[in-house]
Amino acid sequence: MNPSPDSKQRKDLGSSKGLGAWRTASLSCLKPSAWFGCALVLAGVGECGSLAAAEGEAQGKEPAAYAPLAIFAKVLQLVRQDYVDEAKSAYPALISAALKGMLSSLDPHSQFLEARDYKAVQDDTRSRFSGVGVVLTLKDGRLVVVSTMEGGPAVRAGILAGDQVLRIDGQLAEKLGVTEAASLLRGESGAAVGMTIYRPSTRDTLEVELQREAISVPSVRDAKLLPREGAGESNVGYVRITQFNTTTAAELQKVLEELEKKGMQGLILDLRGNPGGLLEAAIEVAAHFLPAGSLVVSTEGRVNSQNKFYRTPANSSPRANYPVALLVNGGSASAAEILAGALKDLRRAVLVGETTFGKGSVQSVIPLADGSAIRLTTAKYYTPGKQVIHEQGIQPTIRATFTAEQERLLALQRREGPLEAREKSELAGFLDSQLERASETLRAVLLYSARSVANPPGGGSGK
Repeated sequence: MNPSPDSKQRKDLGSSKGLGAWRTASLSCLKPSAWFGCALVLAGVGECGSLAAAEGEAQGKEPAAYAPLAIFAKVLQLVRQDYVDEAKSAYPALISAALKGMLSSLDPHSQFLEARDYKAVQDDTRSRFSGVGVVLTLKDGRLVVVSTMEGGPAVRAGILAGDQVLRIDGQLAEKLGVTEAASLLRGESGAAVGMTIYRPSTRDTLEVELQREAISVPSVRDAKLLPREGAGESNVGYVRITQFNTTTAAELQKVLEELEKKGMQGLILDLRGNPGGLLEAAIEVAAHFLPAGSLVVSTEGRVNSQNKFYRTPANSSPRANYPVALLVNGGSASAAEILAGALKDLRRAVLVGETTFGKGSVQSVIPLADGSAIRLTTAKYYTPGKQVIHEQGIQPTIRATFTAEQERLLALQRREGPLEAREKSELAGFLDSQLERASETLRAVLLYSARSVANPPGGGSGK
């Protein structure tokens, strides 16, 4: 699995003597010290018969852990022994529920992944799958749409970034984690799935039925020179990156070369609605605009192994030093925020739009022996200027906000396929004011630069 801002792979820390070897014998005859030892088995330490060293170490370093672990083992015993519905009190189910609760209590991104959920996480690194085309996260305890994938069923149904998911096929979303929700939305191509959506901006509740389909997500799109507004004005290029994957940097290089041949003098890079992707891809894109060896992002965690610095490759060659504007909004997350933070802090680009999402933490995915895994937040990302991204986001240099209606029309404008007459009429009056603001900013910079060359400091004609 390629490293990404959302997940990093670590070796299997489980063993045949860990969670998968948990014994289902009754705990009623065990003393508190034995409860403690067996509770450690739940964490994959070892068997009850060989825990003396582990118990002594835990007591020496964290004496406060003894009593809570004893309580946990006692509760497990009581539920297994006395709960009215025996079918729900099997040890695997109880332990899975306990692990889910433990991890989810830490933050919205830490999770216990059952085997089927872990497989779904692995599928996320591929560019093609069957689903409805939404990127979800937990925010303030609610399941929220970060972005929708272009060309997917969610876009066609009118689902927008910022929408809250209330139900999936009748199941309450408040009882689901992100991985569980994603599993419900995935399925066989052509199969239907229902969603209940709440839109905070308009207080509307929407019922939608979507047909699952294979989602193929393009990375670099809509490369073009923007129309010139008047004679003598500069050529401003426009490129949109929808996500960061293994081919993004190469795709971007190709379209930039084409635009430069057409005389591009400034570039608008649109990251609105970009949910992120691979960290390596964001660094490779940054290398198009920054000198070799430039710091792009760093991570800091509790252990030294999580403290890392990520730089542009030493052999990279940045493109021409034309001015760059990045378009960002609340749907720009993860790797998109890393790129935006780096170009902003290193004064290589001006950011136009709205504050980004604020997903800037490192999740390490740790496989376990039984095919399950845990996803654990182990570090946070920092921009080159030491600004924390997580839960803060990246602030734009120039703030330009959209209403919910403008967001809807932008999504409609980007939608593939033929439009109905009503939709064409709606778009006829739509002006992408964020794009216009970015374009005006770049043309002002280019005009100032041209005048500075013509009239250098200290006087003279510049001839």
